[in-house]
Amino acid sequence: MPPRPALNPDPATRAWAPAPRLLAMRGKLLPLAGLYLVQGLPYGLQSGLLPVLLRARGLSLTRVGLAKALYAPWLFKLVWAPLVDTRGSPRAWLTLSTAALGLVCGLLASHPPATAGQAGLPVTVAGLLLLLNLAAAVQDVALDMLAVRLLEPAELGPGNTVQVVAYKLGAVLAGGGLLALVPTLSWPLLFLLLAATYWLAAALTWVAPALRQLPPPLPSEHPRHTLHLGQDLLAVPGTLWTVGFVLTYKLGEQGTSALFPLLLLDCGISTPELGLWNGVGAVACSIAGSSLGGALLARRWQPLPLLKSALQFRLGGLACQTALLFHLDSPGASLAPSTVLRGAALLSLCLQHFLGGLVTTTTFTLMMRCSQLAPSALQATHYSLLATLELLGKLLMGTLAGALADSLGPRLCFFVFLALSAAPMLYLGLAPNTLA
Repeated sequence: MPPRPALNPDPATRAWAPAPRLLAMRGKLLPLAGLYLVQGLPYGLQSGLLPVLLRARGLSLTRVGLAKALYAPWLFKLVWAPLVDTRGSPRAWLTLSTAALGLVCGLLASHPPATAGQAGLPVTVAGLLLLLNLAAAVQDVALDMLAVRLLEPAELGPGNTVQVVAYKLGAVLAGGGLLALVPTLSWPLLFLLLAATYWLAAALTWVAPALRQLPPPLPSEHPRHTLHLGQDLLAVPGTLWTVGFVLTYKLGEQGTSALFPLLLLDCGISTPELGLWNGVGAVACSIAGSSLGGALLARRWQPLPLLKSALQFRLGGLACQTALLFHLDSPGASLAPSTVLRGAALLSLCLQHFLGGLVTTTTFTLMMRCSQLAPSALQATHYSLLATLELLGKLLMGTLAGALADSLGPRLCFFVFLALSAAPMLYLGLAPNTLA
């Protein structure tokens, strides 16, 4: 454990000196929390609410699945990130993109997603949902740029906790909260409610004192318009190491989180119970882990030592989960109600999400620290690069996990996940001093 900071010997100074800094940090974190919360709404809307509404209106499972192709703008954030970096202010970009989200939701209120017997989404609705994702992806770049420029090094831990927790809460509110209101509210009322939320957020963004005080980058800091932008990004100290880490640190965790719930379902746990533990329980544990990470970082833990400890705990939890898998795969194993094995399996599920939240928040803090080493006019593009690669690594293993299990079998597959979870611990030893 790192040494505790020395106490101030003057009681009066100790009592009052941190107050201005705490007030200043809260003035930054409150608008960030609100913006990250509304940023999570489109994801929850399309991952939780929209598939249920489309299926209830008679669309085939294939058509419902194809609706996920509307996420495409998120894969091209690097296209407009340099523009957000060098033209205008983060406050202007955030206000315009958030207001655009409200406008698109207002238009969606007047267009139902499908009528009974219709083969797919109407072209107008699909186009509006694509615009919704485009506006959300632009907002994401601007918000990340704001966080990178606004937060001081000592504020990165609490700032990234706010980022992860608020985004997850927004996704849960849109995916679960609005879904619970579906019997009461119609499609038009739901989207009018979302539109009003976005417009209120846009107005608050424009008047927030912390955002008005943020200075724009100097004209001399604007990047060269050349074909060597990638080289400029990779030349930032610590970037190559960080790219390797964010691509691989979640591979083992994503594989287990994708497969273990399905294996529990095969072993007899009911769908509603699994949905409760792997849905509400998992989100609650992930938020708790993220909050713990932010609290430890705020108490002067450095990201790299904290990551090392968190990855060790995660590996131990995965080893226990693998042992449970071996037991479940043996003859006579039962997940009957009130059995110890059932409780251990569900506890293992929640523990991995808790540790995953801790690892994610600490990693995002490290990513932001690396992006702060870039020139001011490159910071949003740099962070977008890291965030896109982080998402790519998670999607890669989440997509391939089922095929690995079918070809290797669950036991060997989980051994592969163990090895993939151990690799980032070794990789941490190669971290450059610039990130320490």
